[in-house]
Amino acid sequence: MAGRCFHVAWIFFSLFYLFFLPSHCFYLPGVAPEDFKTGDPLLVKVNKITSTKTQLPYSYYSLPYCQPDHIVDSAENLGEVLRGDRIENSPYTVFIMRESRMCNVVCRKVLDKKAAKAFKEKIDDEYRVNMILDNLPLVVPIRRTDVENAVVYQHGFHVGLKGKYAGSKEEKHFINNHLAFTVKFHKDPLAETARIVGFEVKPFSVKHEYEGEWNAKTRLTTCDPHAKRAVTSSESPQEVEEKEIIFTYDVEFQESDIKWASRWDTYLLMADDQIHWFSIVNSLMIVLFLSAMVAMIMLRTLYRDISKYNQLETQEEAQEETGWKLVHGDVFRPPTNFDLLCVYVGTGIQFFGMILVTMIFALLGFLSPSNRGGLMTAMLLLWVFMGLFAGYSSARLYKMFKGANWKSITLKTAIKFPATVFAIFFVLNALIWGQKSSGAVPFGTMFALVLLWFGISVPLVFVGSYIGFKKPVKEDPVKTNKIPRQVPDQPWYLHPAFSILIGGILPFGAVFIELFFILTSIWLHQFYYIFGFLFIVFIILVVTCAEITVVLCYFQLCSEDYQWWWRSYLTSGSSALYLFLYAAFYFFTKLEITKLVSGMLYFGYMLIVSYAFFVLTGTIGFYACFWFTRLIYSSVKID
Repeated sequence: MAGRCFHVAWIFFSLFYLFFLPSHCFYLPGVAPEDFKTGDPLLVKVNKITSTKTQLPYSYYSLPYCQPDHIVDSAENLGEVLRGDRIENSPYTVFIMRESRMCNVVCRKVLDKKAAKAFKEKIDDEYRVNMILDNLPLVVPIRRTDVENAVVYQHGFHVGLKGKYAGSKEEKHFINNHLAFTVKFHKDPLAETARIVGFEVKPFSVKHEYEGEWNAKTRLTTCDPHAKRAVTSSESPQEVEEKEIIFTYDVEFQESDIKWASRWDTYLLMADDQIHWFSIVNSLMIVLFLSAMVAMIMLRTLYRDISKYNQLETQEEAQEETGWKLVHGDVFRPPTNFDLLCVYVGTGIQFFGMILVTMIFALLGFLSPSNRGGLMTAMLLLWVFMGLFAGYSSARLYKMFKGANWKSITLKTAIKFPATVFAIFFVLNALIWGQKSSGAVPFGTMFALVLLWFGISVPLVFVGSYIGFKKPVKEDPVKTNKIPRQVPDQPWYLHPAFSILIGGILPFGAVFIELFFILTSIWLHQFYYIFGFLFIVFIILVVTCAEITVVLCYFQLCSEDYQWWWRSYLTSGSSALYLFLYAAFYFFTKLEITKLVSGMLYFGYMLIVSYAFFVLTGTIGFYACFWFTRLIYSSVKID
């Protein structure tokens, strides 16, 4: 476990390999194809056991399953550790390429009261066992009844099930102790090698029987390869009681037409692409509506205003005018708590850069599900390196506000948001650790995260801030009066609270359909891979945040309210409130979480996500409004 903190070095090496040596190898480390000859041994690995009811993963060997002579942890990257993956070797050793074998005995276990209780608890919580062969996860094929010849794949097989004997009212726990594996391979027509393209299983609960005393040569009467008796059903299932359980498995090899490059297609079969297209169309309609409003403001109303203001001839005429020109002497007045605004804007730029680059890498296929843990690792590292832009943008804005203590604002930019998230994460991790779950991040990995933060991110924020503060700031298009102008009473629909809450609805409406699939992939343990759709939705989100903020900012200025700085940030940032409310709705309608700790984990992590979404969308809205105000006030003649 202590060695996991040193996986950061492996991550840096991988990034160096990816960025600077692209011509030597097309495949990323760990996802290159491997050719197997007939008779080659295959290494089956076990991963964590997971449940959608508890959201708490556990190590495979936390249950009293059969164990190999020596348990060996596979090398894990930072993303895998944070995901709770615990990949280890397994006792399923009789996997020989293209040699089907029936009724292999793994071991015989005699359960005591504690072991039986452990199995029963995991069966009650519907835990699934995850395994890996040649980087392919184990799946259970399930035929759909509503579509002819259609198959869906369940990730992992259930530890067991609950049921009743015929004529009995007492519910029993049964364990899946016989696994019928199917390994699909694609043969190379030009060589004697083959590549693995599928790893499936059908679990059975079988009360194995044998004659005489148990020993290494005992033959089972319920599963005998010599008598060609195979397990095809669970007619006599194995109860989980304080008694013996014999674990067995079959291995069958099937040739497949699926090529290695397409082997993930069946795992990632998208049956709901029409819903995604509906999401895109829905979002585009919102964007078109907002674009029409912005076009009307910019091309008609605003153009007319500028022409009229520039044609005024007398001071009396100017005094009679109303509208956004009248607040030109206050519109660029620094807001209250402008140092905090600089911090949030800098953090938002850091998030924007991280998400944009991550999506580009995902679109190029570098962060596919086959690169396990790659997405989270890339996001963490990109967040660290984007600290350069965070410091630069916060320092530039701070200098524009005539701030002098750039070191203080830089330290706040480097510390404030990560410290808040880290504090919440530490508390949640303590809860997971208290449940003895493998999802608890080891202290070595926590130390590695802190090292990335203070060793790389903080220095980069200072470097960016130094560069940004040294550069000259563009002058405001109009001068600021020494005495602030009084803001007149505002109509109810321009009240700050109302306009801010209204402004967050449309950005959330542009993404909420795609948000459903993201939450499903995270909390129901499914693969999310449609980064093309996600990138389009992200662009739509950016445009929507910018346009709705510009529209509301224009209405605010026309009402002679010049306090737009924080309002512009909060207008689009309020979409995070709707995201959190939707997460609560999703929790009560789609998930079956009943345990208090699991519920706390869900809302804790969704609070972090909502906070990050607030920073991102708020920054987009702020910069859109900042550009808009500078544009319009530089277009009019100010006497």
